[in-house]
Amino acid sequence: QVQLVESGGGLVQTGGSLRLSCAASGLTFSTYVMGWFRQVLGKEREFVAAISRSGTNTYYTDSVKGRFTISRDNAKNTVYLRMNSLKPEDTAVYYCAASGTYELVLKISQYNYWGQGTQVTVSS
Repeated sequence: QVQLVESGGGLVQTGGSLRLSCAASGLTFSTYVMGWFRQVLGKEREFVAAISRSGTNTYYTDSVKGRFTISRDNAKNTVYLRMNSLKPEDTAVYYCAASGTYELVLKISQYNYWGQGTQVTVSS
């Protein structure tokens, strides 16, 4: 049974930082592209960042470039999202996801497994 468990969310002031973690089990972690998505209540889930299976390649949505960093530790079956210079518009539930594709992918439909999400709230 595949499980993705996010942690590290919380309440932070504008300009602050958080690091999200996503621990994976039940899959061969190093063979999956990993992604982070976020969703605001009443809005569609949106892509945030993705990282290749080896960790060599990354991709970010424009609104987080230069502020967020995705990384992974295949020995620990964990993917991270470091978020700096947080803004109120970053407030959302953040989800990690695993994709069995070979390339970095951005679409929700291309991800096979999802975590339960962790809330990030940025106060102004």
